[in-house]
Amino acid sequence: MFDIRVSFSTAVAVAGTLLLAACGGAAERRADTSTTAAAGDFRVALLTPGAITDQAWNGGAYKGLERIRDSLGAKISHVQTRTPAEFDENFRLYGEQGYTLVVGHGFEYQDAATRVAPEFPKTTYVTTSGNRTGANLAGLEFAFEDGSYLAGMLAGATTKTGKIGAIGGQEIPPVRRSFYAFEQGAKAVNPTVEVVTAYVGNWDDAAAGKEQALAQIARGVDVIFQNADAAGLGIFQAAKENPNVRVFGANADQNGVAPDVTLASVVIDLPHALLLVAKELKGGTFTPRVISLGLKDDVVKLVLNPTLAPTIPAATKAAIDSVTKLIVAGTWHAPLPPTAAAGK
Repeated sequence: MFDIRVSFSTAVAVAGTLLLAACGGAAERRADTSTTAAAGDFRVALLTPGAITDQAWNGGAYKGLERIRDSLGAKISHVQTRTPAEFDENFRLYGEQGYTLVVGHGFEYQDAATRVAPEFPKTTYVTTSGNRTGANLAGLEFAFEDGSYLAGMLAGATTKTGKIGAIGGQEIPPVRRSFYAFEQGAKAVNPTVEVVTAYVGNWDDAAAGKEQALAQIARGVDVIFQNADAAGLGIFQAAKENPNVRVFGANADQNGVAPDVTLASVVIDLPHALLLVAKELKGGTFTPRVISLGLKDDVVKLVLNPTLAPTIPAATKAAIDSVTKLIVAGTWHAPLPPTAAAGK
């Protein structure tokens, strides 16, 4: 039984009290490869920092590109970029080819987009998790920290060892924000919980992700929140090999990746978010700005794994629902690190 006292706001304290009762290389080009755009063509390109087979961040964005194609009749293209030089090169190439919209999928694309966008005023550049704007440059931010806070509440309530972990691909501002919120959510319901944080160093190495997870498990961690894209698949594997360990999916609904050990996923509905932007642009109503989307927009959400949902105490679910309603109503948001920078 946890002796939980939540004080950060009256409403969230109520949720915490409810929970206390229960817990005591070469770029890969796809689609359009022509070099000039016909008049009236709506053409959309996507740059991702990793493989679209990650079942997470990059795969979700590619599904968004496909939805834009299917819903708006757009001609689409995708390229995976691995180095900053490739960011500039491909942003510039799509501008030269007359693309209507070019999306750099991640915080790391902002510098390149800021440099290249002014060269191609007829092309709109958007960076996800970005906060840079210009005459034809916009940022698309996700309140991932709100969903991460809810995941933290669930982790803090269900840990048996009192130790939970967070593993990221790289230590960039949006990931730091989500991990801070995860920790604060856990401590709101379990003040004595210990949070162990680690980074893989990249987004692609599943073996390294598994190694980081096994190291945390060896230290007594029994719940892991991962935000590591393809590297995260190794974290799922480590959990599958340790049946007392639970893990969270991130960015996409990953509950089916390892349903026997996945508590829930913090989901960003990337297809919906990217389609919103494309619709504005095609409809002529788009204004370059920072576009912020979260729980209130039904873009970010905590999705419980139906396989394990019956094992979660009802009061834990009620507490999470209570905080979710506050966030959706706009009356409360997950705390950010004191020195947080905007980001992915």
